[in-house]
Amino acid sequence: MNGRPVLFGSSLKNKGMGIQLSFQLLVAIITAVLVLTALSMSRGISQVPKLVETQISSLSSCNFYSGKWVFDNQSRPLYNGTNCSFMDDGMACQKFGRKNLNYLYWKWQPNDCDLPRFNATAMLEKLRNKRVVYVGDSLNRNQWVSMVCILESEIPSHLKYVNYNGSLVTFKAIEYNATIDFYWAPLLVESNCDDPSYHRVDERIVRIDSIEKHARIWKDADVLVFNSYLWWRLNLKVLWGSFESANAKYEYLGMLRTYELGLQTWADWLDTHVNRTKTRVFFVSLSPTHNRGEDWGKANGQNCYDEAEPISNREYWGSDSDPEMMKLVEVAIKKLNEKSGFKVELLNITQLSEYRKEGHSSIYRKHWDPLTKEQLANPSSYADCIHWCLPGVPDIWNHFLYAHLLYL
Repeated sequence: MNGRPVLFGSSLKNKGMGIQLSFQLLVAIITAVLVLTALSMSRGISQVPKLVETQISSLSSCNFYSGKWVFDNQSRPLYNGTNCSFMDDGMACQKFGRKNLNYLYWKWQPNDCDLPRFNATAMLEKLRNKRVVYVGDSLNRNQWVSMVCILESEIPSHLKYVNYNGSLVTFKAIEYNATIDFYWAPLLVESNCDDPSYHRVDERIVRIDSIEKHARIWKDADVLVFNSYLWWRLNLKVLWGSFESANAKYEYLGMLRTYELGLQTWADWLDTHVNRTKTRVFFVSLSPTHNRGEDWGKANGQNCYDEAEPISNREYWGSDSDPEMMKLVEVAIKKLNEKSGFKVELLNITQLSEYRKEGHSSIYRKHWDPLTKEQLANPSSYADCIHWCLPGVPDIWNHFLYAHLLYL
C-alpha cells in the first residue's frame, strides 16, 4: 500500500514533467515556425522590388514592335465589346453583324519579351487624380474608345460617365478622379476641318503656324497621346494669317513640307508650354489602311472586305503607308529632345498593324449615309478599311501605353 502512493506520485511527477516538456517543445516549434515565416516573408518582400526591377529591365530593353500575332482565345479579348457602355457604332462590328470573330483573339507577341498582363484596376490606380488626353483624328478616337472599354468594365455604372462637348469627349472614372479625354484635332494645328461633325470639305485649309486654339484645351494634361497622318495625305492649302482676315495668303507647299511645318509648330508648342516634370507625351505612328488588295496578292479593286486572317508575310508593307512621313515624325521628336531634352515617346504601331488586314470595320458598322443599290450589290465598295473593329487592333496600342506608364 505504501508503495502505491509513492509509485503513483512518481507517475504524476513524471507526467507533469512530460507535459511541461511537451508544452515547451510546442512553444519552441511555433516560435521557430513564426521566425522562419517572418524571415521568408522578409526575403519575399525584399525580392519584390528585384522582381519588378528585373521586369522593368527586360521591358526597357525590349523592342515591343518586332514580333508576331498569335491566336489566343484564352486571354483575348481584353473586354466584351457588346457590353461596353461607350462603344462607338463605327467600331462595333459584332453589333452590326460580323460573324467571323477570329479577329477578337489575336495577341501581339514581341520577339524579345512578354508584355505585362493588362490590369485595368492597376491602370485606373495609376491614373488616379490625373487627366489623359488623346489628341488627333478618328483613328485616335478609335484608340480612345478602346481604352475606355478596357477600363470601364471594372467600374460600377454609377461611378462613370461620358460627356460630349463639341470637339472634346470626356470619360470620367469618378472613384479614381481619373479623366480620359478625346479631343478632335485631325491636323493638330488649326484648320477648316476642326468641326467634329462637319469636317468633310472640298478643299482642306490648314493654318500651319497656329495651334493654341486647340492646345489650350489639353494644356494641363498629365498624359498626352497624339496622332496625325491620314488628313495630311491630300495636298492641303496653307493659310498664312487668320480665316477672318481679308489679307490672308494661301499657298501649296506639298504634302511632306506641309506636314513637316505642322509637326514643327506642334513640337514648338510642347517645348514652350508642357511641364516636363508632370506630363508624359506620346505620339502614335501612322495607322495603316488596307484599301489595295493587290498589295497582298488579291485582284485590283479588292480591299479588306471579307478578309478573315492576318497577313503572314513579315516583310509586308502597304502602299498607302508613307515611310517619309514617319521619318518626319521621328526627326521632329529627335530635334525636340536634342534641342531642350524634351522626351516624346513614339508608339510605333505601324508595322504590326500592317499585318491585320482582317481587323477593319469593313461593312460591319453604322453607315451614316443610306447605301445605294449599287453599293449593296458590291459590298467592297463601301467597306471601311481605315478604322478598326473593337475589341481589336487598337487594344494593343493601348497595351503598349499601359506598359510605358506602369513599367517604363
